[in-house]
Amino acid sequence: MIGGTQQSVPDSRVRKAPNRQSRSCKVCRLRKVKCDRVKPCHACCAHGYPSKCVYEHVPDEEAGPISQAEEIRNLRAEIRELRGRIDDKHNGSGVQDLQRLDQLENLFESIRSAPSPLVDNLIRDVRNAHVGLKKGLVPVGPWEGREAYESYDYPSRHSSLSVRNRGLLNSPVEDFNNLRSEEDDDSDFERMSQSSGSDSSGTISVMSMQRPAVDVFVERFVDAFSPEVDMKSGRAGALRAAAGIRMFSPLMTDAFEAVSVAFFGRSVQNKQIEASGFRLYPRVLRALQDALVDPEKCKAESTLVTVTLLLAFESVERTTQSGVLAHVRGAVRLFEHRGPENHMYGVEHLLFTELRPYWIGGALAARQPSFLAREEWKTIPWSAGTSQKDILHHLLDLATEVPGLLAVSDAFKEAQITSVMGAQEMAIKQSTLWNGIRELTARFYQWHQEWVVAYPDGPPQEAEQKGDQGFPIFQRRDLRTGATFIPTKFTYPNLLLAQTMCMYYAVRLILSSIDTRPEDRVSPMEQYDLGCGICRSLEFYILTAPGNMINRLAFPTRVAWEAFPDGGPERHFMIEVLQLVEKRHALGLWGSSMPELSTKEASSLNRVVSRVDANTPHRRDFP
Repeated sequence: MIGGTQQSVPDSRVRKAPNRQSRSCKVCRLRKVKCDRVKPCHACCAHGYPSKCVYEHVPDEEAGPISQAEEIRNLRAEIRELRGRIDDKHNGSGVQDLQRLDQLENLFESIRSAPSPLVDNLIRDVRNAHVGLKKGLVPVGPWEGREAYESYDYPSRHSSLSVRNRGLLNSPVEDFNNLRSEEDDDSDFERMSQSSGSDSSGTISVMSMQRPAVDVFVERFVDAFSPEVDMKSGRAGALRAAAGIRMFSPLMTDAFEAVSVAFFGRSVQNKQIEASGFRLYPRVLRALQDALVDPEKCKAESTLVTVTLLLAFESVERTTQSGVLAHVRGAVRLFEHRGPENHMYGVEHLLFTELRPYWIGGALAARQPSFLAREEWKTIPWSAGTSQKDILHHLLDLATEVPGLLAVSDAFKEAQITSVMGAQEMAIKQSTLWNGIRELTARFYQWHQEWVVAYPDGPPQEAEQKGDQGFPIFQRRDLRTGATFIPTKFTYPNLLLAQTMCMYYAVRLILSSIDTRPEDRVSPMEQYDLGCGICRSLEFYILTAPGNMINRLAFPTRVAWEAFPDGGPERHFMIEVLQLVEKRHALGLWGSSMPELSTKEASSLNRVVSRVDANTPHRRDFP
């Protein structure tokens, strides 16, 4: 009897333990800091990890971090009250009430139908304001691909922005009309103008036209660089997802504003708007440098997002010859510093996986062994099932091994020149290099058979070139006779296969440049065909890809450029293509022929880039 009584006490305690609800998010509990129970909480936002703020084991609504039902009921009640006031003809504030009613209904519709993360953000602001929403919240309409944007919470940032944008948007009438003509929905601009003079003392303060205009620029930028596409076109949601959390980081907010305003100004050829983005750019660079030397901030997703945004900025403006490659290398250093386990979820996962061709392209241009070739970097980011490897990523798994072989080849050639190795050691080194090239080339052939020939939607097809939409017609030479003729172009069942094949041709070309095997090496004719394969694919991809997804072919295009001699019909075609892309998509990188993406051995440009890159904020040593 006594034994039974002794056992009943701990059993009772075990049963009561689960009833104690955690009042903090998972990150705050691990860090043992106070959590304000808003999702995402202030601590997670301050440290740059808003997407990692999660609450575990919250069975009842009262204990949860956010209660949406209560706020929706409050909004409904206020809508009913406003409608009653508007119906009262004796009320003198009918116009203001109509505006507030329209905003409330838009907000209510957004909360009812928007994606969950943005609903959480909206509800958090409703709660924090105590009486209505905080000032600066832009009203949004029914949720059909639109974003909800917020103003900044820190006064100095807001005041400086107001001065800058006041001058930006009070430009001549013809400039503003030109800006309006570029938008799909003119009502957005009309709503901005109508709301700029309204009273801000109500439940939802009406913003001036300055903040919504910047939000339009950001939306335009996101649509261009992160268009909504299906899986068969290749994933492109990284920057769109980052834009959704930019309000949690001053660094990300400034970076998005700088790149989007500059891009918008360039795309509509408005120098005043473009210059506004340029004025903010140095400030973003300084803030990024400060983040990189901070032990916490250097690992934050906001820092990684900012580096990626500056890469997009350089593709548009190309402020220096080494800018694109410097930002690519800076992002790669960040990935290595953060480790593969920090790229399994959220924005970090998207930035690594979607833009992986850029990161591998940077390693190929550096011609040095890369951590990207390690097995953990080929597996861990996908281990949580956030996304699945497709045909492109299986190709990139092989491509990561090429930079190591390039480094061995360069070292071998240098040893030949300096005579630092004996004859026997040289023979061993050369044999090792040839074996590596032979094995990797065979694996590329195997990949082609397994993934391209057996592609579910069918392999590439050939079609006659007709110069559709003013696209240049590619001409190639018969290497046996020297005659010039017009070959067929390649068409693809989807953009993903087109991008993959162009990357395949490019990587094979780079690998073949060090293939000096006496037997079975890739011949000059095969190398020429690989370069032509990229050129014959450009029309399909450039005319089909939405927005600026064409940047994904920048690296293969540069590789093909280097495969052809100066003055030939191939180079002439590529010059026309580069000029076409720069004109239609406002991408300064393409208009320059992209020399910074060169993979040539020991080029003077690479040496210059290395020196410049060492002095950029992205090249600084991490704590």
